[in-house]
Order: sequence, then structure tokens, then C-alpha cells
Amino acid sequence: MQIDKELDTRGLNCPLPILKAKKALNEMTTGQTLKVVATDAGSVRDFQAFARQTGNVLIEQETAGTDFIHILKRR
Repeated sequence: MQIDKELDTRGLNCPLPILKAKKALNEMTTGQTLKVVATDAGSVRDFQAFARQTGNVLIEQETAGTDFIHILKRR
């Protein structure tokens, strides 16, 4: 999968990972993908809700050690 932009939000707590992702997505074009790496466990459900509310597609979520990885596609 091609990732167009990667955002490292490790160490930041809610709502900062979502706010940074929203800003990054606004700078991207339709169909581009954004990878967000977070350490906040709450980011899993936060990104699910964010995708539902904004219409962006949450392609994948995974956990790698203490990192929570979210991949979104810009609507």
C-alpha cells in the first residue's frame, strides 16, 4: 500500500493526534493516504469515530508494541 504522508504523534494525548491528522488530511488531495502513528490507546476508537464523522476512510488499524497505527484515505 502506498502511503502519501506519515504523521508521528507519539507521546501526544487526545485530541492532539486527531487534530494533527485533520490538518494533514486537509492539505492532501482526494484518494491520498495518511499513516498516523500514536501511543495513545484511546486513539483506536478516536480514529474510528473521526472517520465516521468526516467521511474519510479508515483503511487499517494495527498495534505494533506500544504504537497504534492508523491508515486513512482522504475523501
